[in-house]
Amino acid sequence: MSAPDLTTTLLNCQSPDPAVRTAAEQTLAQAEQTNLADFFIALATELATEGKDVTVRQLAGLHFKNLLVAKDDAVQTEKHNKWKALPAENRSVIKATMIGTIRSPVQTARHTAAQACAEIATVELPYKEWPEFLTTLMENVTSQQLDDGVKISSLECLGFTCERIALVSDAPEIAPDVTDLMLTTIVDGIRSDRPDSIRLAAATALRNSLSFTRKNMENENERNMIMKTICEATQSSDARVRAAAYECIVQIAFQYYDKLQAYMQTLFQLTFGTIRNDEESVALQAIEFWSTLAEEEMELIDVAEELALSGQPVPQDQVCVGYVKAALEHLCPLLTETLTKQDEDLEVDDDQWNLSMSGATCLTLVANTVEDAVVPAIMPFVQQNIQSENWRYREAATMAFSSILEGPSAEAIGPYVNQSIPVLLNALSDSNDLVKDTTAWTLGRICDLHVRSIPEETFPTLVNGLASKLLTESPRVASQACFGIHNLAAAFQHDNAAATSGTNALSPYMPSLLQTLLQVVDREDASESNLRIGAFEAISVLIQNSAPDVLNVLMQLLPAIIDRLAQSFNMPAVSNEDKEQKEGVQGLLCGLIQVVAIKTTKEQILPYCDSIMTNFLQVLQTKNATCHEEALSATSQIATILEADFLKYMAALQPFLMAGLRNFEAYQVCTVAVGLVGDISRAIEDKMQPFCDEIMSALIEALQNASLHRSVKPPVLSCFGDVAMAIGAAYEPYLQLSLMMLLQAAQTRAPEDDDDLIDYVNGLREGILEAYTGIVQGLKDGGRVDLLHPYIDAIMGFLEMLASDRKNDYDNEVLGKAVGLIGDLASSLGGTVKEQLRQPYVMDLLREGHATGDETIMETSNWANSMVQQVLTC
Repeated sequence: MSAPDLTTTLLNCQSPDPAVRTAAEQTLAQAEQTNLADFFIALATELATEGKDVTVRQLAGLHFKNLLVAKDDAVQTEKHNKWKALPAENRSVIKATMIGTIRSPVQTARHTAAQACAEIATVELPYKEWPEFLTTLMENVTSQQLDDGVKISSLECLGFTCERIALVSDAPEIAPDVTDLMLTTIVDGIRSDRPDSIRLAAATALRNSLSFTRKNMENENERNMIMKTICEATQSSDARVRAAAYECIVQIAFQYYDKLQAYMQTLFQLTFGTIRNDEESVALQAIEFWSTLAEEEMELIDVAEELALSGQPVPQDQVCVGYVKAALEHLCPLLTETLTKQDEDLEVDDDQWNLSMSGATCLTLVANTVEDAVVPAIMPFVQQNIQSENWRYREAATMAFSSILEGPSAEAIGPYVNQSIPVLLNALSDSNDLVKDTTAWTLGRICDLHVRSIPEETFPTLVNGLASKLLTESPRVASQACFGIHNLAAAFQHDNAAATSGTNALSPYMPSLLQTLLQVVDREDASESNLRIGAFEAISVLIQNSAPDVLNVLMQLLPAIIDRLAQSFNMPAVSNEDKEQKEGVQGLLCGLIQVVAIKTTKEQILPYCDSIMTNFLQVLQTKNATCHEEALSATSQIATILEADFLKYMAALQPFLMAGLRNFEAYQVCTVAVGLVGDISRAIEDKMQPFCDEIMSALIEALQNASLHRSVKPPVLSCFGDVAMAIGAAYEPYLQLSLMMLLQAAQTRAPEDDDDLIDYVNGLREGILEAYTGIVQGLKDGGRVDLLHPYIDAIMGFLEMLASDRKNDYDNEVLGKAVGLIGDLASSLGGTVKEQLRQPYVMDLLREGHATGDETIMETSNWANSMVQQVLTC
């Protein structure tokens, strides 16, 4: 493409005319496909040509960069491979042109070239290519002749490069001589005699480079030099440089905790002075240092506890020094001081990060790190100020109390929680909105973390106090009140007493709470501060944890919820926001119907089911994935309750069920649809058969779809078993293909060091075992177990592999299901599997199952063993 044509095409890509814009984009795509090397050269030349329109130069550079960048790892690798495949002489021309443009007198061109060069360096530096890159940038930074703008762009380029390399998966480790040169260049730029604009660029680059400087940080002299340079930068006259320097210190605390000891006294003095006296942007980073220290120490304490359980020593580089606890006496007063620096011009609903918020977050982390030790350090401030005449101190004291609720033991903090309830309930009526908001939040956290510390006689006052704020206060305060009620209700989740007594402490308040919360949903401002969602979630948890004596209340509520859902389809939706709000409400109402249904019997809910399903089917006609997820999930519950009577809805539901099964993009919907197939199979059993061709086809498609999220595949495999159990011998047409899929899935392995993948493989194996179990039982019930004979060796081979290769099966889920399958094979196939059952791995699995100590698995093992013995002795 000629230069004039490229200039015109790049400008046309910005045209307001869609036809012109599309044609230009197609022309660029064609140039890329025709000759990628020439296209790269043309773009680099366009960016490098002085005198050209700066917009065109910038567009050329950005398009160049985007040819090497992708969010998806696979696409990113493909783009990098295309670059590597270019002829070396072409790449040399492109690189020389690009890096030369960093010296352009035009700032926009320099900056864009820095971004583009960083993308090339991301591909080449890990493979020790492009040695001129670092030497040129170092020359740019250290040269006396070059403009400061060139130095800034060169340092920016280094920073971009470090940032990008850190994000590339599977990139080789950067060679030490490369990181040395990077670091030398950056440190030269951050020197105290440099202008602030250069120091800022250098400090930012240093922060990004710290991922690659482990070798340098291990060397005491080099480490001292790095720390000295950074600490000097915290004293710059430019707040941006000071903040950037503290960002480096935060990163060092995160990555090199074990190297901090020699510098802590200096860092203690620097951060404390900055938090107390510097501009907010800088003070925030100084607080972040202590937050990061607390997080690191929390993790190290956990590691030490885990190692202690197994009798292992803590490695030297993982020892928790206890900096936070040592500083507690001085740190706590400093943090409570920051809590009093609220921004009075900030609306309560604004979530803008400020000093008081940062201080509260830090204090929360400190409390989780030092646990009980934080209580005597903070409670005097709380007690002294929680009823202060100054609203700032009332709010700060309440926030401080809230921040230490998690971490300390119930014995340490419980007595204060007990005493706080009347004071906090009174503060819900405070004249200041921020005080009310923080108070409601604190009560919510108490209900979540310390519900056992709430005095029984205070419970009615607490419930009524929170409920009284639902309709009268701002959305933010009302939302926090919903949060409190939600947590109070959640505390009854494991309350077994309700099953025997028929009631619980919530029962007297259920009618009024449910009615009030439904009114909250209708508030005109309910879309603010997540109030509507908070109210729906509170209703849901109240229903889930309700006692039997409020069932009549729930049955009165059900038609009202169904009616709300029916009416929601008539809600006007002029804007996208209206549409999202409408569909959000529909999804939440489906969820409420589901939780009510769980509490009912078939006879109780049957009169409402036609209306419920009609509304669910209408919800499924929307184009909102969350709505589909909620509607399909609720339909599962209706199918479970109705059992065979659910058949009447299948013809109408089938198209929507199929759409869900094939919704590979919104994989959560696909997962719920797969679960629904299982529930319907159990509900209508052999009446499922007419619908199975389509369903099985969609399940196979899901397994074959490479882009489908891997979490969907285990339930899909398990679903084969559900369908087989339902239709028995009629499963024959699907047997060969589904068993082939199971065999393929069984080959999946995980690396020893990848816990996430190990967990996924365990889930996959559970799905395979559930599928085999369902297929065996289904064919046995249908009298066609003989169909399994050709596949027995493959199934037994899978069991043999499980006997020797199980990782992280901590709950013995895989083992339990493997033992169950052995029993099913023995009882279903009898003497035809006698030789396979003689194999040592069979008895190994049965012995392991019996040794778990888990009652259910032991019982299954005993049964399976008896089945095996019957076969072996006959």
